[in-house]
Parts: sequence; C-alpha cells; structure tokens
Amino acid sequence: MTKKMKKVIFITLFGALILVSCNNNAVSKINDENLVKAKERDLKIDTEVPVMTFDVRDHDFGVINEGDVVETVFSFTNTGKTDLLITNAYATCGCTIPEWPKQPVKPGETGIIKVKFNSLGKQNKQSKTVTLDTNTKSAKEILNITAQVTPKKK
Repeated sequence: MTKKMKKVIFITLFGALILVSCNNNAVSKINDENLVKAKERDLKIDTEVPVMTFDVRDHDFGVINEGDVVETVFSFTNTGKTDLLITNAYATCGCTIPEWPKQPVKPGETGIIKVKFNSLGKQNKQSKTVTLDTNTKSAKEILNITAQVTPKKK
C-alpha cells in the first residue's frame, strides 16, 4: 500500500468516525421534567420580581442660569411582589448627583430618587440621564433631566 492510499484510508475512517459520533440526537437528551421545572422557574421570575412604577421618569428644570444648582425628586412605588433593591445609581455627567434608598423597598412601599444638577460650566440645552441598577426584570431603570442653561455674562 502506498503512502497516498494509507492517507486516503485514514481520512475516510476518521471522517466516518466523526459522522457516527455526531449522530446523537440532541433532543433525545432533554429531560422533560427539567424542561417543565425551567418553564415554571421562568414564569415565576417574570411574575414575582419587583416593579418600579414611577410617577414620572422625565423632569425639565426649564430655564436656569449657569451656576444654579437645582434639584428634583422622582417618586416611585414597588408594585411588584418582592423587595426592590437599588444597588447603584449613576449619571452621564459628574454635574448630576443621584441619591437613592439603600434599604430594600417592600412591595407596596414608595421611595424617592433625589437628583441634583449643577449647571456651573454648562450652557444652552442640557440633557442628563440617571441609571439605576436594580433587581427589576430589566435590571436597569432610566430617569431623565433637562434644562435650558442661560450662560453667564462675561
């Protein structure tokens, strides 16, 4: 037998081995009981999570002067079935500072997110976003503030 024939036979046998070993049907490996448990778990996750229901998610400060520090409060209620946790809150800019409840908010309870905006060094139309890291279904909740900042006279 020549080297070339040995190579062809080896490649053919190797290819056949791969085809035989990959011929297992993946669907036959699924445990029906585990599938039912997973569907029940997913349904429970969808229905038993906390829900942040805000009065409003957007606030416009209107026209303010450069250098003004303004503040607003976003009120929310946990309309879900489990405790709401806010693990972090951060803004798109260091000029915007959020304060949030550090303790769990029980179902049916209300809370507030206080947002301060320092317009020093800001001019004209300003739009800032505050992102809350939470244990809600979406894992993040977004609040928006805007202002029209009148520049200081030079």
